[in-house]
Amino acid sequence: MTRVAAVDCGTNSIRLLVADVDPSTGGLVELDRRMTIVRLGQGVDRTGRLAPEALERTFAACREYAGIIKEYGVEAPSAGGGGGRIRFVATSASRDAENRDEFVNGVAGILGVEPEVISGDQEAEFSFTGATRGLPGHEERLVVDIGGGSTEFVIGRGRVEAARSVDIGCVRLTERHVRSDPPAPEEIAAVRADIEAALDLAGRTVPIREASTLVGLAGSVTTVAGIALGLDAYDSEAIHHARISRDRVAEITERLVRSTHDERAAIPVMHPGRVDVIVAGALVLLAIMDRAGVPEVVVSEHDILDGIALSLV
Repeated sequence: MTRVAAVDCGTNSIRLLVADVDPSTGGLVELDRRMTIVRLGQGVDRTGRLAPEALERTFAACREYAGIIKEYGVEAPSAGGGGGRIRFVATSASRDAENRDEFVNGVAGILGVEPEVISGDQEAEFSFTGATRGLPGHEERLVVDIGGGSTEFVIGRGRVEAARSVDIGCVRLTERHVRSDPPAPEEIAAVRADIEAALDLAGRTVPIREASTLVGLAGSVTTVAGIALGLDAYDSEAIHHARISRDRVAEITERLVRSTHDERAAIPVMHPGRVDVIVAGALVLLAIMDRAGVPEVVVSEHDILDGIALSLV
């Protein structure tokens, strides 16, 4: 077994997975998995730059993760930055930012490894590999990773056949359109219009309607699943591979659209960092289900982190 550390830094959150991976079988034993809301993408859609306070929140999380990685004895990179079993992948917000070098240099100084600012297509492939690990059968699956700045679509039957990343993330849509509490009807209409346009774009590359199974990833999906399951607290084991019907997702989305910030914050499974962006995230999920014509979504707690970890061996 090879011990590895994978870090995924997105628009809304930064996450760590430390795992033992069997190079011969691809088996993965999770040792530590955690998530911190840092909102790295704060204001990027408007300014084109990473805000100083967002960078500092992210660097603080990196310092915490560096200590955890060291405690588990993961092989560190050499002084020149080569080798090691740590991989840091950065996604939508850092792809879009003019001052991405500040981010890259800061992370490298803390963790000893430069973040790889990957393309949306690479992000989609990692998500597909991680999400489909452990799922039975070989049907055509559409994996959707609803992030803060973008959503990745990838379809395949055991391997990636087509992938596309589009700029409809829960943070991006919220910052672009939502000003009222609860959101005004015209704001919701604007969010929905952006989503439909992005689905048209994604559909040019990914045959969304051809999938027999929809697999949903990331915080917006897992939060909706937690609400649907009536959980009193977030329970990863209960959420993983849960099947949530389209009608239940529609019911929850309507509830979230009509709720105030405080009402959303009072939902037991709601992470404080998702309260203000969950409406947009739920709207994205529902629109994808309707476009795909599927009766349910299979929720996965295995995602891009697992794909990154597997890539290290």
